Amino acid sequence: MTEAIGWIASVILLVTMMRQVWTQWRDRATGGVSHWLFVGQIAASLGFTVYSALLENAVFVVTNALMLVNALVGLYLDRRNRRLNDES
Repeated sequence: MTEAIGWIASVILLVTMMRQVWTQWRDRATGGVSHWLFVGQIAASLGFTVYSALLENAVFVVTNALMLVNALVGLYLDRRNRRLNDES
């Protein structure tokens, strides 16, 4: 039961964060989201992934690794959207 709670919470967190990145991609929006959010998320997710691996906690390794990927994609989209908005 403990693992199930962890995996359910992980899915909720990941879906929420991926939705934000999806919205950025779809709308080519930059407003309301600082690129520093993604920089901080990248640093934190990388640290938490390593930490979780050292603790041998699969739920947190997977969650934090996917959060890292999400942050990298979010940062890329933020930079792309800012460039596109500057060109228009």
